[in-house]
Amino acid sequence: MKKLVAEWVKKAEGDVGTAKREAKVKEAATNWDAVCFHAQQAVEKYLKGLLQKNEITFSKTHDLSVLLNLILPVFPDLKKLSDDLEWLSAFAVEFRYPGEEAVEEDAKFALAIMDRALALLRPEIQDLTNGQ
Repeated sequence: MKKLVAEWVKKAEGDVGTAKREAKVKEAATNWDAVCFHAQQAVEKYLKGLLQKNEITFSKTHDLSVLLNLILPVFPDLKKLSDDLEWLSAFAVEFRYPGEEAVEEDAKFALAIMDRALALLRPEIQDLTNGQ
């Protein structure tokens, strides 16, 4: 189980890096959709790692609210993330297809949500991931 949790964290940290790198691109071609997507993915993978650590079964979903609700009985303090994670969930699927497009303001908000969420989630699993 420890190895699987560490893998979730490693993949999540990859998404953190990708989101932050893309957000720093200063050109008209900045992919704001990608920033938002990778911010969502980082939070999703940290939630799944925390669920894994606590041996809570979860389905294949990108809905952060579903994942959050599964972990709330163990970590009720995470409830404060509820509205933000509901908003961020849209970037997992809807914004990956034509018809929706993120803008810089969306990306900045997505990164802020990611940072707030990870500030709460990282300490809960760092003991199993060598402090990542």
